[in-house]
Amino acid sequence: MSIRHGLLALLDTGPRYGSQLRTEFESRTGSTWPLNVGQVYTTLARLERDGLVAPGGEDDAGHTLYTITDAGRTELADWYERPVDRTNPPRDELSIKLAMAVGSPGVDIRAVIQAQRHATIKAMQDYTRLKAQALAAIETGQSHERDDVAWLLVLEQLIFQTEAEARWLDHSETRLVRLSVLAERRAPHAAPQADTGSTDSDSDTAAAAAAAAAQPRTRATRG
Repeated sequence: MSIRHGLLALLDTGPRYGSQLRTEFESRTGSTWPLNVGQVYTTLARLERDGLVAPGGEDDAGHTLYTITDAGRTELADWYERPVDRTNPPRDELSIKLAMAVGSPGVDIRAVIQAQRHATIKAMQDYTRLKAQALAAIETGQSHERDDVAWLLVLEQLIFQTEAEARWLDHSETRLVRLSVLAERRAPHAAPQADTGSTDSDSDTAAAAAAAAAQPRTRATRG
């Protein structure tokens, strides 16, 4: 998440002070990525160091205001024009968890997948409910329409993301079943091998994956 560029985007519409920036950032994104005042002022200090913002006096209450510089506007324009880099994707805890669970002794990967699927579908349902509320606010003209539209876009991205995650969990489960079937077919023809210290955890995992394939799957749809 680029807090740096988010603050520049807000300052591009006029001078603001730290807690005001935090409030507007969270309003625009529906508090999906909450900030604390310390994060905001630390980021502002770095932006000032880099010549992208500058102090702009004080308001009537004595708050220090910040303004965007010409260099800051150039940086912001470049950010809008530059695609988000996917060559170094951020670490995903769920992907790491399943990768570590495969073949790990004592781990029931079927239970891991089922628990995550339940949580993912619940999140999808929650996002869909919030989306309906955001749409209602836009259609009735309540609150700040610009912030509601921004929040709607964030919500729809979260819905698509959770839908993709649910599909990936289904795919992972099916993949484990297929691999376990292949392993079982090859086992009778495999030549005896020296003991490598392996346990029965691999066969247990394969059996658990096969059993999971017979389990009914709950699905949610977007609103």
